[in-house]
Amino acid sequence: MRAYLDLCSLRISLFASLAAFTGFMLRAGQPDARATVLAIGVFSLACGARALNQYQEQETDGLMPRTMKRPIPSGRLKPAEALFFSICMILFGMGTLLLTGSAGAPLLGLFAVCWYNGLYTHLKRYTAFAVVPGALVGAVPPAIGWAAAGGQLADGRLLALCFFFFMWQVPHSWIFILRFGEEYAAAGLPSLTRKLGRQQLERVVFSWVGAAVVSSLLMAGRVVVHHAIVHAIIALVSVLVVVGGVLFLVRSDRQMYAAAFRGINLYALAVMAVLVADRL
Repeated sequence: MRAYLDLCSLRISLFASLAAFTGFMLRAGQPDARATVLAIGVFSLACGARALNQYQEQETDGLMPRTMKRPIPSGRLKPAEALFFSICMILFGMGTLLLTGSAGAPLLGLFAVCWYNGLYTHLKRYTAFAVVPGALVGAVPPAIGWAAAGGQLADGRLLALCFFFFMWQVPHSWIFILRFGEEYAAAGLPSLTRKLGRQQLERVVFSWVGAAVVSSLLMAGRVVVHHAIVHAIIALVSVLVVVGGVLFLVRSDRQMYAAAFRGINLYALAVMAVLVADRL
């Protein structure tokens, strides 16, 4: 059981589910039975996509200290078992999203799986900049939630929300590369720490963090946020993130990378929490 749970990357899958719930709440205003079905569907779909990713990357996972204890390279699960589990989870997630009554929700879910497992996973083998197109996957869960609530995908409020998640996804991934880029390079994968150098990548990450902060403030301009106190909270959190980014540049080491990674994730969670609270 533990091996199968490790295949699911539970924290990442839960984050995708929360992002979908945020999109649902921005459109529906109140949670209902569809929100529960949506959360289960997106969580299952994300678990399946992550499990399929581990199946696809089993060879390189076995070459990196960070990933060699994953279920497949460690021998806890056979590749065929992991593949079967991933397909079952993806199908279950797609079927669950159909129960929301929206045709757009499962179609967006299918698009996310195809983009993540079909494009991004393979692109990582050829370019160190795969994260930029791959970040589109981070923008899909809130769109799934919005569609499940009956919203139109061309709505400016949804586009502002998805843009924030896209802009957040890039520094989230590149801070991770700063921590483990040498392992990627040793495993034969392109790494930005070799392409740009560590200091230059730190400055690039800081620029993207600033862009993510601006994108969060743009949501207010698209009438995503209704209450003044929520505007103030988002502004305060954004200031804290920028201050943290400055510290990140001044003191760059492994401990700071780990702190920055936690901080950028907490930032996204805080934005989701206040957006949901704004509707409630």
